[in-house]
Formats: sequence, structure tokens, C-alpha cells
Amino acid sequence: MRIILPKEQIKGQKITLSGERARYLISVLRCSAGDELQVFDGEGRFYKSKITGIENKKVIIDLLERISLNAESPLNLTLVQGILKGEKMDMVIQKATELGVKEIIPAVTERSQIRHTRKVDRWRKIAEEASRQSGRTMIPVVHEPMEYRNALCVMRNEYKKFLTHYALPITHHDLLNGFIFWEEGGLSLKEAIKQSAVSIQHSENSQLSTLNSQLFVLIGPEGGFTKDEVELAVSKGLITVSLGKRILRAETAAISAVALIQFLLGDI
Repeated sequence: MRIILPKEQIKGQKITLSGERARYLISVLRCSAGDELQVFDGEGRFYKSKITGIENKKVIIDLLERISLNAESPLNLTLVQGILKGEKMDMVIQKATELGVKEIIPAVTERSQIRHTRKVDRWRKIAEEASRQSGRTMIPVVHEPMEYRNALCVMRNEYKKFLTHYALPITHHDLLNGFIFWEEGGLSLKEAIKQSAVSIQHSENSQLSTLNSQLFVLIGPEGGFTKDEVELAVSKGLITVSLGKRILRAETAAISAVALIQFLLGDI
């Protein structure tokens, strides 16, 4: 059994939970005293734990041991998704999280039918639950919705921070590394990867590691991107990619694109 707690709540060797998380352990997981539990802080740390008591709708947990566990992809993958209607966006958030995406940026594009939403908290809960279910040690960051052009600016700033953090050369301050998927044409994904700046190597223990692995994946809403939006992305360094001759629904395209990239470059 797993539970994700904010790192501020993990202090000392004993934790007392109340409210929603306690109800989840008691009513949904049917936990009882003596049950073992895996506690994650959502930022990469994992603790072997045990429930030592349940009283007054509160759950008392002892942290027994901190364990090194890396269930994260070597790719630092950001999905920029044109906001979708209804439960389609919920599905994309859930499946992208399971597939190892690190950040999700909901974007308002020219063809977006949803331009304002109050579902961000819901999406973050979906990402947290999907992280817990899939055994991830981190919860992806789900950003507030933003205009498409603003999303490109955020991406550029994030990419520069990534390069600086890993002491990688910043040769083109404005150029991004990644792909914009467009149903009206583009390279195959394999060919686009050859032209991208991402590089792969294997460490001495044969585990896959990815250098310059900050990648952006852009998927349009229902109706896709406009030609102007694609040209703007290309001017920022992104490569136009096609998923084939068949036109896929936006949610299918998002899940397929992330899965294929993780297969070709990540840990699937």
C-alpha cells in the first residue's frame, strides 16, 4: 500500500494523519494497525513505514527506513497540451503521469474550445493519484493554464534552467528541444529524434541515462494547431512531427506521443 504526503508533513519518525488522507487509508485501503505502508514525499524520497495505531479517525504511522528508489524516467519530459473538453483532459493528465511526464502545461490555443477552467486542482489530484498508483516517487507539476505564446516563453525559461543545472552549454538561448505534433504533416518521430539535440548514453552498469534530456512535447486541442502556431514553435527550435496517415483524437495523440518517446528515448 502506498500514500503520498507533502514533504513538510514528514518530520521525525512518527506521523499522525487526519482528514482526507486518514479517511483514504481507513475507508478505501481498509488499513489497520500493523499494516506496512510505503510513504512517498512526491519529490523522490520513499520511506518504508508501518501503521501503529488508528484512533479517533486518525492514523499513526511510524517511519521505519528511508529507501533509495528510482522509478523515474531518465527523460525530463514536459507535455504542453491544448486544453481538451470534458474528461479527455483528465485522461491525458492521468496517462501522461503514468508514462513518466515531469510537467504538464495546459495551453489555450487558437482552436481551443475551453478558454477558462476551474479544474486545475482536480487535475493535480488526478496526477497525484496516478503517481501513487503507478509507483512513481515524484508527482508531475501541473501548471495553471496559459496562452500558447506564454507557454513557449515558460518552456524557454525552463530549458535554460535545465541546461544551467546540468552545466550543459547554452548555445542558442531561444531554441527549444522537442516536438510539435501536427496532423497536417511533419517528419516521422524517429527522423525527428535524429535531428533533435537529445543524446543518450549507457552508464557502466548498463543503466540508461539521458544527456540533454529536457524534451517538450506539444499536442493541440480538438482541431489541432493552426499553421501559424506550428510555424511559431518551429521558429523556437521545435521539430514538426506526424503520427502517421490516420488522424488521431487529441487525447490519443498525446498518450501515443509520450509512450513512443519513452520507448525510443526513455525507459519503456
